[in-house]
Amino acid sequence: QVQLVESGGGLVEPGDSLRLSCAASGGIIMMYSMAWFRQAPGKEREFVAGIKRRGSSISYGESVKGRFTISRDNTKNTMYLQMNSLKPEDTAVYYCAAVQGLPASQPTEYHFWGQGTQVTVSS
Repeated sequence: QVQLVESGGGLVEPGDSLRLSCAASGGIIMMYSMAWFRQAPGKEREFVAGIKRRGSSISYGESVKGRFTISRDNTKNTMYLQMNSLKPEDTAVYYCAAVQGLPASQPTEYHFWGQGTQVTVSS
């Protein structure tokens, strides 16, 4: 069973960049499709980006297309989310998730979750 730990969150100003990391242990990350979700207070968990096991297929939520980039380094058992041109509406807790199957945009499809890392975008 894989354990996931996110890091890299913080407080930034609009227009800044952040890179989140999701480190996996207890399993081989290459066996899993992975994704980033986020959840703002009072809102449902939202799909941000997903990536297949070998990185051959990537998808993004509409609100982050062109600004965020998902990637993975299977040799390091780590997934990343590069976030550029951050906006106040990107403020949320960001979660990484994994599934032994194809990536999906619904959080209910994922079996394993990290504890989340807070990203706050404010001037």
